[in-house]
Amino acid sequence: MRKLRNPELNRLTPEAYKHAEKLPLVVVLDNIRSCNNIGSVFRTSDALLIEKVILCGITATPPNAEIHKTALDAEKTVAWQYFEKTEDAVLQLQQNGYKVYALEQVENSISLPEFRPANGEKIAIILGNEVKGVQQGVVNLSNGSIEIPQFGTKHSFNVAVSAGIVLWDIFCKLRYSTS
Repeated sequence: MRKLRNPELNRLTPEAYKHAEKLPLVVVLDNIRSCNNIGSVFRTSDALLIEKVILCGITATPPNAEIHKTALDAEKTVAWQYFEKTEDAVLQLQQNGYKVYALEQVENSISLPEFRPANGEKIAIILGNEVKGVQQGVVNLSNGSIEIPQFGTKHSFNVAVSAGIVLWDIFCKLRYSTS
């Protein structure tokens, strides 16, 4: 086996990326403290052709050198929007036909392996603060909650890891679904 060189990967140019068809999936960051987590979400979103990242509350916005460290220019290709209040972002998404799901451990949450988006459904996933998670008021407004099963002693994943897990899973379900 030989590692492929970057030119062999046939990646989109930034201009081609802007015109590429995006997955009907939006990521909402609810008061994320770490610019490294924010940058990682941008990078993952770029890789999976996510429609948009919505940054809320204390979540930093581009341009930002700390976000850039992990985003590696994905903050320039992925569309983003800022809302002071996450609740306002959720309401706007719902008005635009999105089903909004908090990624949170709550009563009656849907286990990620059991989550089945409807064909053509527009989805938004809310990722919460590194310490406090998704705000309860935001959970209350959501259409539901998705939970990543965990089996060790810790009760949570890092925000960027959670984003990678849930976005990849939903990407596969939306992109490769035969239903």
